Amino acid sequence: MSFGQAGVLALLLYLAMLFGIAELARRSRRDRSPADHFLGGRELGVWVLFLTLYATAYSGNSLLGYPGEAYRRGFSWIMATGFMLSIIVAFHALAPRLRPVAVARGFVTPGDWVRHRFDGEPAARALLLAVTLLMLIALANFLFAQLKAMGLMAEQVTGGLVPYAWGVVVLAVTVLLYETVGGMRAVAWTDAAQSIVMMVGLAALLGWLLASAGGLGAMTRGILEVRPQAAALPEPREQINWASSIVLMGLASVVYPQAIQRVFAARSAAVLRRSFALMTFMPLTTTLVVTLIGLAAITRVGGLSGVEADRVMPLLLDSWAERGALQMVAALVVFMGALAAIMSTADSVLLSLGSMVAGDLLGGSGRDPRTTALGKRVATGVMLAMAALALVARDVTLWGLIELKMEILVQCVPAFLLALHWRGLRAGPTLAGLVVGTVIAVGGVMLGAKRIEGIHTGIIGLLANAAVAALGSWLQGRRAGDLQGSR
Repeated sequence: MSFGQAGVLALLLYLAMLFGIAELARRSRRDRSPADHFLGGRELGVWVLFLTLYATAYSGNSLLGYPGEAYRRGFSWIMATGFMLSIIVAFHALAPRLRPVAVARGFVTPGDWVRHRFDGEPAARALLLAVTLLMLIALANFLFAQLKAMGLMAEQVTGGLVPYAWGVVVLAVTVLLYETVGGMRAVAWTDAAQSIVMMVGLAALLGWLLASAGGLGAMTRGILEVRPQAAALPEPREQINWASSIVLMGLASVVYPQAIQRVFAARSAAVLRRSFALMTFMPLTTTLVVTLIGLAAITRVGGLSGVEADRVMPLLLDSWAERGALQMVAALVVFMGALAAIMSTADSVLLSLGSMVAGDLLGGSGRDPRTTALGKRVATGVMLAMAALALVARDVTLWGLIELKMEILVQCVPAFLLALHWRGLRAGPTLAGLVVGTVIAVGGVMLGAKRIEGIHTGIIGLLANAAVAALGSWLQGRRAGDLQGSR
């Protein structure tokens, strides 16, 4: 049996397992309420919550995009481990304050926080719609990236027996079905299984690459011979870009809708703390590993540039599988782990999209079963649209999609972090700041100025955003105080 045929068989078995988990999740539901479907009844324990957070954070972008970027950039991409660590740090500024309010008020979506925090202010509804819209754009981008990664992985590892288009369509339908049937329980349980497979597979692949290269030192010497510039000391502008990326990824990831909803879904505050404590170590076991895999590919795979570099991981799996039966089995484990990571992120994104459109844009109640049904219909429509886009728009790098998503999403940060820590923040100035920051971020991308002296335009937009929100709120509060004083 060839590696491609074995890949098809493994894929079919994997899909059957997903449908089995979805059916178990369906039978475990308590009711048809949005809280039960979208948050799993707020019952996620330590290990399930940790593994679903892990599977969501380390997606197709991580397993395909990060090795591709390491292959393109060289050793400077080691900074990716740093910005994944920054995400955990930033979450400690959000979760402890947000969760008690979320539990007391029964939040289901991120928009429920915005609605509660700015309740009664004239611009509250407009701010809610603006925040929701930016989050939905970022989620649609994220879903598109996962679908693209699904197609690439399925095509490469099955030796073309499953073409890119079929990979996108079949796997998109699979995600849609088990997410619709089982909700957050199905998503979290499949994430847990997928995470274990992913960690085992990555460790095995890295072990083979280092062993066959003669160790990390020998691998580095080989890279110096093939591409010396890959190990060159980064220029000052690149070092500034490191700092900018750490801030961008750390802050934007805090307002991932799917991550916020997992804060709501935790069984207790203690469960949430323990899960985040475990997540602290994951950048070292995942981001660092996929970076080293991308670096190892420099001496093994030549001639890839631009979007083609995102094929580094599947190409390495092909090479590994040719070494023998045991290596083929190990390569299949990595394949399933990579595919699992991609699908686990896609299902989380789809769940958040459906809940936010139904609850925040269309005004569905967080306790009405009709909101759940509406969310499922929305998820179906969005998945079909993004799958169609993934079939025609292939010439974009996965890291490029990550940056675009983050530069938009980070503009929502003041409405969460600043609003949680400063009572004086007002809806009108926050909305004005969000508009200013978004115009700067999107304008920079459209004009081809994604970075200015190494700093992402999204970060520049966020600084302007926060300044407008803070100054405007201070002035508004001062005027209100003067009016009360004059009375």
